[in-house]
Amino acid sequence: MSASAAKILIVDDDTDLLALLAMRLEAAGYAVETATSAEIALNRLDVSRPQLIITDMQMSGMDGMALFAHIRVAMPALPVIILTAHGTIPDAVAATQQGVFGYLSKPFDSKTLLAQVAQAVALSAPAMPTDNASWRAHIITHSAAMEDVLSKAKMVATADASVLIQGESGTGKELLAQAIHQASPRQQRPFIAVNCAAIPEQLLESELFGHVKGAFTGAVRDHQGLFQMAEGGTLFLDEIGDMPLLLQVKLLRVLQERQVRPVGSAQTIAIDVRIISATHRDLLAEIAAGNFREDLYYRLHVVALTIPALAQRREDVPLLANYFAQTLAEKYHKTINGYAPEAIELLVNAAWPGNVRQLMNVVEQCVVLSATSLIPAALVLDALHKAEDQLSSFEDARKQFERTYLVCVLKIAAGNVTQAAKLAQRNRTEFYKLLQRHSLDPAVFK
Repeated sequence: MSASAAKILIVDDDTDLLALLAMRLEAAGYAVETATSAEIALNRLDVSRPQLIITDMQMSGMDGMALFAHIRVAMPALPVIILTAHGTIPDAVAATQQGVFGYLSKPFDSKTLLAQVAQAVALSAPAMPTDNASWRAHIITHSAAMEDVLSKAKMVATADASVLIQGESGTGKELLAQAIHQASPRQQRPFIAVNCAAIPEQLLESELFGHVKGAFTGAVRDHQGLFQMAEGGTLFLDEIGDMPLLLQVKLLRVLQERQVRPVGSAQTIAIDVRIISATHRDLLAEIAAGNFREDLYYRLHVVALTIPALAQRREDVPLLANYFAQTLAEKYHKTINGYAPEAIELLVNAAWPGNVRQLMNVVEQCVVLSATSLIPAALVLDALHKAEDQLSSFEDARKQFERTYLVCVLKIAAGNVTQAAKLAQRNRTEFYKLLQRHSLDPAVFK
């Protein structure tokens, strides 16, 4: 990374020293921002992420170590250099042991300063993508918190360590998993995603590990599992927190032995698959409740990435809203040039319990119904009110589950209705009626 591309945030309540530091770093080609307190610095970090922070140790209010403690939790990949007076050098040495990149004693030598800054910047992940960002092309953000997640994702992508992605529903966990796969050496191999909560328990084992012909009623041919389909690539286990305990045991064995045994088979098959899992649940709470295995948790939790909720990165709302508006305008063959100022204000201040997925749904309704090129506030307000009432009814949820179940059964039976009906423990006539109700054609699954 060139010096001109690097942004540095300097924090010091001594305005004279702040100006001197800024002048020297700018002369060296760095982009410099300044803050006269740690509190102001934290507010800046909510908006944009620098490649390096230089902070004084002793300041009124929050001191340099307290600032570092906040940064270490929120942005562990962001290097921090601490400026110290002579009497606080022992504290600075202790800080280095805790993870501070380095320290400089006052008065500092310019050559020493620039050398240490250059080292820190060289090791720091860029705040924004600079070269080939195709691996993360579908993740739209300029949030400092999200950029930090992406910088860690880029670093972990080169290894084969299991990654656990945490975050609320609708935050884009599968998009992040795809980005990690695209940035990895496995990018030319398959990326296979499975939602562990969407497949009935009695079918999930067969979907993951496969089965052999005759393994159970309806198994009319060998069926390759998703682990085998993902060979050499990445298997994304979404909503891993909803996996039944019995299957958790079998998954743990697969991860330990790196081989699968299809249902009904006596033979094991070696696999080479990178595992990325995701959940919106608190897995530690699930472990305490006896719903999730602790040993499996630590197998999956080698590296953890947490996607912030949309409400925690509101600076992304206008960016995403405009991106969705342009994309959906093309889909619906409409001309949309943006939003009225009041409309953007409504979007930015909305609660967004459904996160990015909810935002996209709101924008889609606005695009479809807009009669002008500028989306008005009234349309946004109406869409937001309707979004609040979008929880599925029990009947709608039952229908969705029923259709998902029928699709899984037909896949296993390879479109053979007689075998599928036996597997579902329904008579053939009733099973045909179910297929007709959901407009499912068995021939598609043969």
